[in-house]
Amino acid sequence: MISLFISFVILIVGYMLYGRVAEKAFAPDGRETPAFRKKDGVDFVPIRTWKAFLIQLLNIAGTGPIFGALMGAVFGPVVFLWIIFGAIFGGAVHDFMCGMVSMRHDGASIAELSGIYLGKAANVFMNLFSVVLLILCGTVFVTSPAGLIAKLIPGFMDARFWTVVIIVYYLLATLLPIDKLIGKLYPVFGVLLIVMACAVIGGIVFSGGKYTIPEITLKNLHPEGTHIWPYMFITVACGAISGFHATQSPMMSKCITSEKEGRKVFYGAMICESVIALVWAAAGVAFYGSTQLLNEALSHGASNVVYEISTGVLGMLGGVLAVAGVIICPVTSGDTAFRSARLILAEVFRLDQKKIGNRLVITVPLLLAGGLLTWYSLHDDKGFQSVWRYFSWSNQTLAMIALWVSTSYLIKNGKSRFASLLTALPAAFMTAVSITYILTATEGFGLDYQVSAIAGIAAAAAAFGIYLTIWIAAMKGKTTK
Repeated sequence: MISLFISFVILIVGYMLYGRVAEKAFAPDGRETPAFRKKDGVDFVPIRTWKAFLIQLLNIAGTGPIFGALMGAVFGPVVFLWIIFGAIFGGAVHDFMCGMVSMRHDGASIAELSGIYLGKAANVFMNLFSVVLLILCGTVFVTSPAGLIAKLIPGFMDARFWTVVIIVYYLLATLLPIDKLIGKLYPVFGVLLIVMACAVIGGIVFSGGKYTIPEITLKNLHPEGTHIWPYMFITVACGAISGFHATQSPMMSKCITSEKEGRKVFYGAMICESVIALVWAAAGVAFYGSTQLLNEALSHGASNVVYEISTGVLGMLGGVLAVAGVIICPVTSGDTAFRSARLILAEVFRLDQKKIGNRLVITVPLLLAGGLLTWYSLHDDKGFQSVWRYFSWSNQTLAMIALWVSTSYLIKNGKSRFASLLTALPAAFMTAVSITYILTATEGFGLDYQVSAIAGIAAAAAAFGIYLTIWIAAMKGKTTK
């Protein structure tokens, strides 16, 4: 239990100290933001900082920091370390830089920014890759809450009925101006989300010794012997570092009223999400008592685990509150996943989003694609797990690319000689994670583990070598000038 509370403290200190380091590296100023410069009443809408923070938190804190943290907890308390340091040095920096660079480019998407800083080929690839990821994300965030609602209200309607209800809500949230539905609901949901996390950890801590939160250990406690590297770093995405956030930060970059509020909104929301991930990772191991029992419970579905923990720790009334928070979490990320996909495709086809017809032309096909994947997830016992694994890998790969985009920006625009290291180091790390995973995983190439690990590290070293070459050349150019 002591390790958990120290972890919370480290995250807070990380926000106050390393968050300021990242802020200094970017150097926000008092220039007019896109919220005012391109105000259109639909996507570019000035929003107060506290509301922007809650919207950003709910955008990014979907099923990932809950389901991902529970699955990551199967490796044991070592997962705490990845959540803490992954968030401070990787995830929060990633979210902050993506949001701030987007703000400097009139709210451009990560795909558009890839074209600007990595070349046209990167732009084409990222347009396709981002939209596919967002559709996968939206699918994951339809299936899991629909299953939870059906479990919470048994005998009323099944998961398929609630899937249709959620997709109809997604349609409205994707089409309507951001301040009409999302801007009004998210602050309320944000409070519920925070209360839910506090209730779960409170129930564990004040259980009178019934539940014990284990201390951090470097041992791999996965009952099946699954390697920590790279599997844990892929499994726990949204709680530590997540490429999905690179698609969400540009949404708030269109609404923030001052660049100097960026650290609170982007870096702060990621740290808050990490706290949520820590809560669920700790709750998973503490409730079941061992990684073996947790793993067995997860084999029956992550939704079932969330339900058992919530009702077991808090009773039915408290369980309803906790599960409601877990339902809201993914729904309020799924809607903005489709909204982000609409904005990316609007950039590609240069469609003015003030017109409702242009929004419909993009939104309807996106939701149809999401609906088909959802149908597959609901009709195949392994469908959800398959979609989740591909989502997790593509998620971390997008984080890798977004960090290299941010690195390129800082090299070209950074005032400090070493500013780009803040993103280059986690970018190299995530390069190793993503390459190793896709080479060794069964849903990838299924190669030998050692060969895959060596190849992943070699790819990261090569990428970092290219970065150093470009950085040295840029520094020489600045010195010459």
